[in-house]
Amino acid sequence: MITLKGVDCLRAADVVIYDYLVSKDLLKYAPGDTRFIYAGKQGGAYTMSQWQINDLLVKEAKAGNIVARLKGGDPFIFGRGGEEAEKLAASGIPFEIVPGVTSAIAVPAYAGISAHSQRFDFHGCFCHRS
Repeated sequence: MITLKGVDCLRAADVVIYDYLVSKDLLKYAPGDTRFIYAGKQGGAYTMSQWQINDLLVKEAKAGNIVARLKGGDPFIFGRGGEEAEKLAASGIPFEIVPGVTSAIAVPAYAGISAHSQRFDFHGCFCHRS
C-alpha cells in the first residue's frame, strides 16, 4: 500500500533507495531509467549501516539526483526516518517527508476492523527494544 504522493515521488525519482519491507511491486512506479539501491536490513543482517545510508542519501542528492527513500510503512514508526532527515538537514539538502500507511492501522482496516468504533475499542502497542 502506498499513498498517491508516494507514487508521485517515485515517478520523479532518479534514484530509489529502498528497504527490505518494501513490496517490489511499488518499484514499477519509478521511470525505466531509475537506479535502484537496496539498503535493507533483515534480522540483524545489514546491507549497509545506518550512517552509510545517511551518507548515500546526501551523496546522491549532491550529485544532482532526485532521490526517493522508500521505506515499508511510516518512516517514523520503527524506521530511521528521523536520523535520515537530520543528516539531510545538517547537509543543507532540501527534502520532503511523505508519511506512509502504518500496518497498525492498515491491516485492521483491510480486514474490515475499525480502529475506532462506538461499540468496540481497538488497543495497540508498539514495542521496540534497542
